[in-house]
Amino acid sequence: MTDGSNSLRRDIGLAGAVLLGLGSMVGTGVFVSLGLAVDLAGSAVTWAVGAAAVVAMCNGLSSAQLASAHPVAGGTYEYGYRYLHPVAGLTAGWLFLLAKSASAATAALGIAAYAGFGVRRLPALVALAVVTGLVLSGIRRSNQANAIVVMVSVGALAAVSIAAWGEAWSAPSPPVGDLPDTAEAAALVFVAFTGYGRVATLGEEIRNPRSSIPRAVVATVAVTALLYLVVAFVLSRLGTGGGAEGSPLIGVAAAAGGGALEMLVRIGALAAMVGVLLNLILGLSRVVLAMGRRRDLPAATAIVHRQGRTPTLALVSVAAVVAAFVMIGSIAVAWSFSALTVLVYYAITNLAALRQPPEERRVPSVVQAVGLAGCLALAAFLDLEMWLWAAGIVALGLIWYRTRR
Repeated sequence: MTDGSNSLRRDIGLAGAVLLGLGSMVGTGVFVSLGLAVDLAGSAVTWAVGAAAVVAMCNGLSSAQLASAHPVAGGTYEYGYRYLHPVAGLTAGWLFLLAKSASAATAALGIAAYAGFGVRRLPALVALAVVTGLVLSGIRRSNQANAIVVMVSVGALAAVSIAAWGEAWSAPSPPVGDLPDTAEAAALVFVAFTGYGRVATLGEEIRNPRSSIPRAVVATVAVTALLYLVVAFVLSRLGTGGGAEGSPLIGVAAAAGGGALEMLVRIGALAAMVGVLLNLILGLSRVVLAMGRRRDLPAATAIVHRQGRTPTLALVSVAAVVAAFVMIGSIAVAWSFSALTVLVYYAITNLAALRQPPEERRVPSVVQAVGLAGCLALAAFLDLEMWLWAAGIVALGLIWYRTRR
């Protein structure tokens, strides 16, 4: 039932915002992308994680500054319109939809892999359908599920890290990857830090956004960086490689603690990736909602149902796009595509933050400059094929925009 409005209610406090950020970060990244990064960077993976964390913190602070001044759904899509140009805003919207739809598909495929089905399309599509149904039930219920997911997944990672730390510390160090491979690894890991973006894209639903959003962003990036560094070190010393398809963390858990720890990590991975999928669908639907409000997508996507809680058509549309990415059936391809598009998206974020007037500034402009340079530098090391696909899809969106105008 529609209430005749397209406004969302502010139901989320500071703790809920932090949990949303952690639920978006502690999932596919730590259970999937760190394995891919270790394969590329070897023992230099901790440097890759550190570089990704620095760029993510700068981008997070830029996003927080923008979201504090304008706490509306849509994130950089809205900021690009306001501070740069409508084409910049529309490009950011398309890039976000592409990047996070690919990430959501990776999470769905990861659920299938850690559940023991391998990287299979059908189990991934079933997982996507179940999580979409949960989100459709309303953000309050989704937030409660997210809190449980965060506790389970962080507990599993802490357990395997403690169990394997001693052996990892004494194990021989693997070869160090060269600079291009380490930079590519940092680009892949960067995607795993971008859960703070859920805090910004859900800014219209957060209470006291001016203070809550920056605090939530800093807390989520700092906690996640520490966790990723520990797990990356353990994987670089004891992991067998293979990325998500090989589930290297499962092998580490089995060797360090036997079947019980392996099962705990499987449960933690499943819980984490369900949480990531849940939060990505939430964030994506809010960008679709914002684009519908400006008629950059059909106006029906801006209708909010259930007394200001759920943009139903936006959610269903998002699920359909994620399902299309799932049908690719490759975690590595989907994750690389997500890395490129999200890096360009946050480059636009930093450009928008640089254009904010002094009275809206909360961090020095050097933060945005470092974030912008970091995004462009990391994106340069990703495959040309990903650039061509992303450019082609965004170009189609811009052609449609110009034609409609």
